[in-house]
Amino acid sequence: MHPYLEISPEVQEALDNDRPVVALESTLVAHGMPYPKNIETAERLEQIVRENGAVPATIAILNGKLKVGLSQDELLTLGTSKDIYKVSRRDIPMIIAKKLNGSTTVASTMIIASIAGIKVFATGGIGGVHRGAEKSFDVSADLMELANTRVAVVCAGCKSVLDIGLTLEYLETHGVAIVGYKTPHFPAFFTRRSGFKVDFFMDTVQELATSFQAKLDLRLKGGMIIANPIPEEFEMPYEVIQEAIDDAIDESEDKGLIGKEITPFLLKRIDELTEGTSLASNQKLVYNNALVAAQFAVELSKVKA
Repeated sequence: MHPYLEISPEVQEALDNDRPVVALESTLVAHGMPYPKNIETAERLEQIVRENGAVPATIAILNGKLKVGLSQDELLTLGTSKDIYKVSRRDIPMIIAKKLNGSTTVASTMIIASIAGIKVFATGGIGGVHRGAEKSFDVSADLMELANTRVAVVCAGCKSVLDIGLTLEYLETHGVAIVGYKTPHFPAFFTRRSGFKVDFFMDTVQELATSFQAKLDLRLKGGMIIANPIPEEFEMPYEVIQEAIDDAIDESEDKGLIGKEITPFLLKRIDELTEGTSLASNQKLVYNNALVAAQFAVELSKVKA
């Protein structure tokens, strides 16, 4: 047992017996959605993972401990407290040392999942290269984590507030494979297409599992992105979401927001500008990712066996 790690009995039992486990991040709970929608969404995500044959492991840092698998009380603490830090790779040691509470981003969830031995992670969308990064150098730590940590991430592409073209170029440079699940198109979170293609197209979770296990067997550094588009019936009209994104970005620039402040502000403002429809779409896409991640984890455990 790692001295900084606390794994719930349910998750530990699954890991000990090579049963499929899916990691879930906690930034969605603490910073991504308002209460009580955040708690409802987190609980539904765990339920979906269980319904599809895997064990959910929601990850966070509580009282300085890396928690893998949360109780209902711990979820409630994350979803209602004001003093929850948004934690990426650089922040982990300080949050541990000061015994603070933190929600995990894509990068920090990947790190903690890897320490625990979990290989599959479901999230909404990954971070990436921000618009205007040629001046600001604002590039999410998620991308470097994907380049270094052997965890497969099921997502609805990257957040549509980002520069998607530069994000894909960055991932290619660092050798991160982008696999489209049942699509040749790279999704853009709220929409099924971004105008860019994926590197590989796979039609079954068996193919996904076989390819990722090959990467693990070869001990190749880095993870894999499984791009899983939002279900068509919940996709937002491109013009509507793009107008809201552009307006929100203009407002964030006027406010002088930088770094970690930007994405939570943009998502909240986009939800306001779209009168709540973007939040509903956000829920549906993350549910869909949890479903695919659970099915993928089940197949990965079979391939490994």
